[in-house]
Amino acid sequence: MMLIEKPSQLPQAIGDALRAAFPDLKVGNHQDFQGSGEKTGVLITVEGNGPGIRSREGRKAHALVISLKATVAPGALPFDACDLASQLMDLVLDNCWNLPQVQCDLPTNIVAAPSVQATAETDYDTWTVSFTQTLYLGPALLNDPTGRPLFARTWEVWNIDDPAQYKPLVE
Repeated sequence: MMLIEKPSQLPQAIGDALRAAFPDLKVGNHQDFQGSGEKTGVLITVEGNGPGIRSREGRKAHALVISLKATVAPGALPFDACDLASQLMDLVLDNCWNLPQVQCDLPTNIVAAPSVQATAETDYDTWTVSFTQTLYLGPALLNDPTGRPLFARTWEVWNIDDPAQYKPLVE
Protein backbone atom coordinates (compact mmCIF):
# COMPACT_ATOMS: atom_id res chain seq x y z
CA MET A 1 0.00 0.00 0.00
CA MET A 2 1.51 3.32 -1.09
CA LEU A 3 1.54 6.41 1.09
CA ILE A 4 -0.87 9.17 0.12
CA GLU A 5 1.04 12.17 -1.24
CA LYS A 6 -1.75 14.40 -2.60
CA PRO A 7 -5.53 14.85 -2.17
CA SER A 8 -6.32 13.69 -5.72
CA GLN A 9 -5.38 10.15 -4.70
CA LEU A 10 -8.64 9.83 -2.71
CA PRO A 11 -11.07 10.21 -5.65
CA GLN A 12 -8.80 7.97 -7.74
CA ALA A 13 -8.90 5.28 -5.03
CA ILE A 14 -12.69 5.68 -4.71
CA GLY A 15 -13.04 5.25 -8.48
CA ASP A 16 -10.94 2.09 -8.43
CA ALA A 17 -13.02 0.65 -5.57
CA LEU A 18 -16.31 1.51 -7.31
CA ARG A 19 -15.17 -0.02 -10.61
CA ALA A 20 -14.29 -3.23 -8.76
CA ALA A 21 -17.61 -3.27 -6.88
CA PHE A 22 -19.77 -2.29 -9.88
CA PRO A 23 -18.01 -3.52 -13.05
CA ASP A 24 -21.09 -2.87 -15.22
CA LEU A 25 -21.44 0.81 -14.23
CA LYS A 26 -19.63 3.75 -15.72
CA VAL A 27 -17.57 5.37 -12.93
CA GLY A 28 -15.57 8.54 -13.31
CA ASN A 29 -15.16 12.27 -12.87
CA HIS A 30 -16.87 15.16 -14.67
CA GLN A 31 -14.56 14.81 -17.70
CA ASP A 32 -15.57 11.17 -18.12
CA PHE A 33 -19.27 12.11 -18.30
CA GLN A 34 -19.04 15.15 -20.63
CA GLY A 35 -20.79 14.55 -23.92
CA SER A 36 -21.63 11.03 -22.83
CA GLY A 37 -25.08 9.82 -23.75
CA GLU A 38 -24.82 7.18 -21.04
CA LYS A 39 -27.15 7.88 -18.13
CA THR A 40 -26.36 5.03 -15.72
CA GLY A 41 -23.22 5.54 -13.65
CA VAL A 42 -21.50 7.14 -10.68
CA LEU A 43 -19.93 10.58 -10.97
CA ILE A 44 -17.18 11.27 -8.38
CA THR A 45 -16.75 14.92 -7.41
CA VAL A 46 -14.56 16.70 -4.86
CA GLU A 47 -16.83 19.44 -3.52
CA GLY A 48 -14.29 21.00 -1.17
CA ASN A 49 -10.95 20.71 0.60
CA GLY A 50 -10.46 22.34 3.97
CA PRO A 51 -7.98 22.10 6.82
CA GLY A 52 -8.44 19.57 9.55
CA ILE A 53 -6.77 18.68 12.84
CA ARG A 54 -3.28 17.25 12.40
CA SER A 55 -2.78 13.54 12.89
CA ARG A 56 -1.13 12.16 16.03
CA GLU A 57 2.06 11.81 13.98
CA GLY A 58 1.95 15.50 13.03
CA ARG A 59 0.81 15.11 9.42
CA LYS A 60 -1.24 17.95 7.91
CA ALA A 61 -4.95 17.18 7.59
CA HIS A 62 -7.09 17.83 4.52
CA ALA A 63 -10.84 17.41 5.05
CA LEU A 64 -12.23 16.55 1.61
CA VAL A 65 -15.95 16.73 0.87
CA ILE A 66 -16.76 14.04 -1.69
CA SER A 67 -19.96 13.50 -3.68
CA LEU A 68 -20.93 10.31 -5.46
CA LYS A 69 -23.76 11.06 -7.87
CA ALA A 70 -25.61 7.83 -8.74
CA THR A 71 -27.76 8.07 -11.86
CA VAL A 72 -29.90 5.41 -13.49
CA ALA A 73 -31.28 5.53 -17.01
CA PRO A 74 -34.84 6.77 -17.55
CA GLY A 75 -37.25 3.86 -17.43
CA ALA A 76 -35.40 2.07 -14.62
CA LEU A 77 -37.46 0.62 -11.81
CA PRO A 78 -38.66 3.10 -9.18
CA PHE A 79 -36.01 3.77 -6.56
CA ASP A 80 -33.20 1.94 -8.41
CA ALA A 81 -31.07 5.03 -7.85
CA CYS A 82 -31.95 4.95 -4.15
CA ASP A 83 -30.83 1.32 -4.00
CA LEU A 84 -27.57 2.18 -5.78
CA ALA A 85 -27.02 5.08 -3.38
CA SER A 86 -27.49 2.67 -0.45
CA GLN A 87 -24.85 0.35 -1.88
CA LEU A 88 -22.51 3.33 -2.30
CA MET A 89 -23.15 4.31 1.32
CA ASP A 90 -22.17 0.80 2.43
CA LEU A 91 -18.81 1.16 0.64
CA VAL A 92 -18.28 4.60 2.16
CA LEU A 93 -19.10 3.30 5.66
CA ASP A 94 -16.58 0.49 5.24
CA ASN A 95 -13.92 2.94 3.94
CA CYS A 96 -12.98 0.41 1.25
CA TRP A 97 -10.55 2.64 -0.64
CA ASN A 98 -7.42 0.53 -0.03
CA LEU A 99 -5.52 3.53 1.37
CA PRO A 100 -3.23 3.49 4.44
CA GLN A 101 -5.31 3.77 7.61
CA VAL A 102 -2.79 6.09 9.26
CA GLN A 103 -3.39 8.59 6.44
CA CYS A 104 -7.10 8.10 5.70
CA ASP A 105 -9.59 8.71 8.49
CA LEU A 106 -13.06 7.18 8.60
CA PRO A 107 -15.67 9.07 6.55
CA THR A 108 -18.04 11.37 8.43
CA ASN A 109 -21.21 13.36 7.66
CA ILE A 110 -22.49 10.65 5.29
CA VAL A 111 -25.76 11.64 3.63
CA ALA A 112 -27.71 10.27 0.65
CA ALA A 113 -30.55 12.22 -0.96
CA PRO A 114 -32.32 12.49 -4.29
CA SER A 115 -31.06 15.29 -6.50
CA VAL A 116 -33.01 18.45 -7.20
CA GLN A 117 -33.35 19.51 -10.83
CA ALA A 118 -33.06 23.12 -12.02
CA THR A 119 -36.88 23.25 -12.07
CA ALA A 120 -36.92 22.54 -8.29
CA GLU A 121 -38.45 19.12 -8.87
CA THR A 122 -36.94 16.09 -7.15
CA ASP A 123 -35.14 13.72 -9.52
CA TYR A 124 -35.55 10.22 -8.13
CA ASP A 125 -33.41 8.76 -10.94
CA THR A 126 -30.37 10.56 -9.48
CA TRP A 127 -29.21 10.31 -5.88
CA THR A 128 -26.12 11.88 -4.38
CA VAL A 129 -24.11 10.35 -1.55
CA SER A 130 -21.91 12.97 0.09
CA PHE A 131 -19.40 12.61 2.90
CA THR A 132 -16.32 14.17 4.44
CA GLN A 133 -13.07 12.24 4.59
CA THR A 134 -9.88 13.48 6.17
CA LEU A 135 -6.51 12.66 4.63
CA TYR A 136 -3.24 13.12 6.52
CA LEU A 137 -0.46 14.20 4.17
CA GLY A 138 3.22 14.89 4.49
CA PRO A 139 5.90 13.52 6.76
CA ALA A 140 5.30 12.41 10.31
CA LEU A 141 6.83 15.16 12.43
CA LEU A 142 6.92 13.55 15.85
CA ASN A 143 9.94 11.35 15.29
CA ASP A 144 13.44 12.35 14.33
CA PRO A 145 15.56 10.03 12.16
CA THR A 146 16.78 8.14 15.25
CA GLY A 147 13.20 7.33 16.24
CA ARG A 148 13.19 9.44 19.43
CA PRO A 149 9.88 11.23 20.20
CA LEU A 150 9.99 14.98 19.63
CA PHE A 151 7.68 17.84 20.61
CA ALA A 152 7.19 21.57 20.08
CA ARG A 153 5.06 24.23 21.74
CA THR A 154 3.39 26.42 19.15
CA TRP A 155 4.17 29.58 21.11
CA GLU A 156 7.90 28.77 21.21
CA VAL A 157 8.52 28.14 17.51
CA TRP A 158 8.03 30.33 14.47
CA ASN A 159 7.20 27.44 12.10
CA ILE A 160 5.41 24.42 13.57
CA ASP A 161 5.97 22.56 10.27
CA ASP A 162 9.77 22.69 10.65
CA PRO A 163 10.98 19.44 12.27
CA ALA A 164 14.28 21.14 13.21
CA GLN A 165 12.36 23.27 15.75
CA TYR A 166 11.12 20.21 17.65
CA LYS A 167 12.90 19.08 20.81
CA PRO A 168 13.38 15.60 22.30
CA LEU A 169 10.99 14.60 25.08
CA VAL A 170 12.65 14.48 28.47
CA GLU A 171 12.65 10.95 29.83
